Amino acid sequence: MGIHGLFRLLSDHAASAISTRDFKNLVGRKVAIDASMSLYQFLIAVRQQDGQQLTDESGETTSHLIGIFYRTLKIVDNGIKPVYVFDGKPPEMKGGELAKRLAQREKALKTAEELKETGTAQEISKFERRTVRVTREQNEEAKKLLGLMGIPYVEAPGEAEAQCAVLAREKKVFAAASEDMDTLTFGTSTLLRNLTAAESKGLPITEIDLQTVLKSLELTQDEFIDLCILLGCDYCDSIKGVGPATGLKLIKEHRTLEKIVESINAKPGSKYKVPEDWPFAEARKLFQAPDVLDPAGVELKWQEPDVEGLVEFLCRQKGFNEDRVRKAAARLLKGNKSAPQGRLDDFFKVKPKTGQDLVNANKRKKAALEAEKAKKKIRIGRKR
Repeated sequence: MGIHGLFRLLSDHAASAISTRDFKNLVGRKVAIDASMSLYQFLIAVRQQDGQQLTDESGETTSHLIGIFYRTLKIVDNGIKPVYVFDGKPPEMKGGELAKRLAQREKALKTAEELKETGTAQEISKFERRTVRVTREQNEEAKKLLGLMGIPYVEAPGEAEAQCAVLAREKKVFAAASEDMDTLTFGTSTLLRNLTAAESKGLPITEIDLQTVLKSLELTQDEFIDLCILLGCDYCDSIKGVGPATGLKLIKEHRTLEKIVESINAKPGSKYKVPEDWPFAEARKLFQAPDVLDPAGVELKWQEPDVEGLVEFLCRQKGFNEDRVRKAAARLLKGNKSAPQGRLDDFFKVKPKTGQDLVNANKRKKAALEAEKAKKKIRIGRKR
């Protein structure tokens, strides 16, 4: 789910933090990809013409494997170094959100079954897609495939997006790629959206810079975390009646959730309703100090693909076309050997301009203009 309304809020109040990219802008970059989110996208998007998931001869789903194989190939073809991060155990506080999702899937499944009697194929497919979830077996198959492709992956102890965020923040990778906006709340320096779905959806890759977000909103990271909790996150309900614009206003006025709660409770009959026993402080801790592996101990190695292993797994076991798999393996091998040595902006770091930098620059510019005027007066005086 991520953070309710956060992207819209940033579009309205921190537009300079959001830019669009295509693959060529990311050449030479290492990117940590939220594997669970990507697999979920593939299970929904990679379908037959009748809307059903792709399967092998035994009826086992292969949509996730087709998606991760060819999408990763596209990423590598464009000179990007992907590393996939898999979810571990979710925090106990996320239990309520997971229960809601399960109830929604069961409701959608029931509706899809009922529509099989009277509904169209399109209507049935619409509700069947809402029942999709990534199974443990599909995760393990994806890990096996990535290993055979020579692509590194990380098994996070907790939330995948939190692990992606810390890898980016500590410069192990350039960016975290996920559709969940709470990746920013976890502190990723750069968030990429649509990386694994841009081509199929015809969308550009969206890049969001966290430091520009904070500067534009005039918030610290801790205040931004409180704002995200206020908007609504996976760990607790939000304050009833508080939308994105109001949430930003309240945070700027009071700076902490404690003071916001105190202010609302001090006004009898307030239109805002704070949930009883609202665990915002616990949610804040999960964002500030998530359960992640220490980036210093995470080794990321891109290796040559195991061609025969890929043929055995994808072709012999899963029914993929052998000629296509071998050609794809050759592209992986080429991408590995021709990997870019680095980017100029990785060697020559440009210090970001602060507000004081701009003030100083304007002073220097003004002084230069005054000096030029003085020289011109002297030249005119001499001519006379």
